[in-house]
Amino acid sequence: MRRVLSFLNLVFTTLVLSFVALAIAPFDSGGRIAHRISCFWARIYAAVAGITVTLEGGDRVLSPPYILMCNHQSALDIHSLLVALPFEFKFVAKESLFRIPLFGWAMKRAGHISLDRDNPRKALKSMDEAARKIRGGLNIVIFPEGTRGVGGTLLPFKKGGFALALKAKVPVVPVGIVGTAALQPEGAHVPQRGGRVTIRMGEPIPVSGSGVAYKDELMREIRAKIEELLGSGPEADKSV
Repeated sequence: MRRVLSFLNLVFTTLVLSFVALAIAPFDSGGRIAHRISCFWARIYAAVAGITVTLEGGDRVLSPPYILMCNHQSALDIHSLLVALPFEFKFVAKESLFRIPLFGWAMKRAGHISLDRDNPRKALKSMDEAARKIRGGLNIVIFPEGTRGVGGTLLPFKKGGFALALKAKVPVVPVGIVGTAALQPEGAHVPQRGGRVTIRMGEPIPVSGSGVAYKDELMREIRAKIEELLGSGPEADKSV
């Protein structure tokens, strides 16, 4: 029954709140109201599904802007970040999401950044725009794996996010998301049971260098930090 309610809730709230976000977009140039709507959408989603989200290490992130790099194993990751993070941020997401009627249009108007991996010139333009926004004070969330992994192991990282970090020259925060894959595995449209998700934030890592060698070094450091965050805590709560 909870899965049915979760699905109905997802469809209803996504349609209604996307429409609301689009309606207020002309009066919300910075996307701040849209972000609050997104957080409200995520909290309803988690509450109906019986999921609690805990943030660890939030006191390490006090002087934005930042680029947050997170592991990605479930669609539930997005809701969990919206529930837990205490500051405004935008996602860097694949362009196909922005073509979804209402939802994708609302994402675009809210200021999330689309990335077309099949068009290098367009992707570079998006990265330049993102770097400019970050230097202007915007926090960005990136899933450096580029897609959802399976089985708890990090996939190889894409280099685009690290190229962005070198352009923006703001600290990168490694983030480990624990528990989402067990609650809403790949292929599931909604959580399969209730439980607990933990989001662990590492220490911000300054970015000051340039060049390919530095970018590769930064990638290895961030990967090691995320693996450390993922390996240091419990799995999702088994309770429903």
